[in-house]
Amino acid sequence: MITVSNLVKDYRTNSGRIRALDGINLTVCRGQRIGVLGKNGSGKSTLIRVVGGVELPTRGKVRREMSVSWPLAFRGGFQNNLSAYENLRFIARIYQRSFEELCAYVEDFTELGARLRDPVQTYSSGMRAKLSFGVSLAIEFDCYLVDEVFAVGDRRFRKKCKEELFDKRSDRALLMVSHQPATIKQSCDIGILIEKGRHIDTFDVKHGSDWKKYALVA
Repeated sequence: MITVSNLVKDYRTNSGRIRALDGINLTVCRGQRIGVLGKNGSGKSTLIRVVGGVELPTRGKVRREMSVSWPLAFRGGFQNNLSAYENLRFIARIYQRSFEELCAYVEDFTELGARLRDPVQTYSSGMRAKLSFGVSLAIEFDCYLVDEVFAVGDRRFRKKCKEELFDKRSDRALLMVSHQPATIKQSCDIGILIEKGRHIDTFDVKHGSDWKKYALVA
């Protein structure tokens, strides 16, 4: 289970303090698939980063009682001056996984070939996203965090991503953010709507929801 309690996240800017999350409460149980819906700037991605431990909350707590992935396609977790293989060796040590097995999976999944030997700083944004997605799926987690990742690569690669995450790992918990109701409806069981960092509504994705009121724009 993941429990988010009274979560507040502020950022300091030249214009003053900005509150990205304002008192969010959320529980994700094993096998549960929750979609977080909201317009751009509503705090969705911030929520994912804080739940994944990429950023710390200003106030409140995130309690993790199951293994949680970093946000899929998150590009900030690599040492840029190292190759993908060198990054994989480091990640294998942290998560106590076989380096050889990790490499085999990432090679097959990302289809980056010889570029895996090059420094990550030479990668395009799409290549970095593929690498991050591949590494995320190479390590089995109880809960996956997904942040609008399916714009990565061509149609065939996006299909592969969806099969790996939604079909082969259908028993895993999922916390997914999007500003597209159709994406949440297709992939999740429960939806929550956030607006200006606040939890506005919870709804049943599969039954009974009036999707017209969730027809958000970017």
